Amino acid sequence: MTTRPDRHAPLYTPENYLPEESVGRLIADVSGRLLAAFDEEMTGMGITGAQWVILMRIAGGCGSTAAELCRFSRYDTGSMTRMLDRLEEKGLIRRIRSSQDRRVAHLELTQEGRELYPLLPPVAIKVLNAHLKGFTGEELELFKGFLKRMRANSEEIARASATPGLP
Repeated sequence: MTTRPDRHAPLYTPENYLPEESVGRLIADVSGRLLAAFDEEMTGMGITGAQWVILMRIAGGCGSTAAELCRFSRYDTGSMTRMLDRLEEKGLIRRIRSSQDRRVAHLELTQEGRELYPLLPPVAIKVLNAHLKGFTGEELELFKGFLKRMRANSEEIARASATPGLP
């Protein structure tokens, strides 16, 4: 009879935790390097990797307001406002005041932003393929599955902390 691993047992303990080998550190390192690679690839297009992410979210319908973009990114409202200001100054996005709530501005790509948008995914493909060198398709799917499970855990933690006292 085989025993099944306990999926609720802590994976990190004081005895085995090494900060430089922690999942959080590894994810942060890779994320930072991906963003730096995007920055390098985007210089000819006049935008940064961080601006690329925001443009992709707006174009994909995953961020129609600054508040929504803040929820999906690591930016506070001040940083997001400055980034949106820069994208607006470059003529890539526009803010449209909500008719229901004048405090809310909906975001959309301008004509120039829509023309730039199709040029962005090939850059992502190039950068991601370079960083995934040596992975098989099966390994990529497994890796994405692990990251999605970790993201689901993060979302569950965020929901629990947003509603104290609820199970």
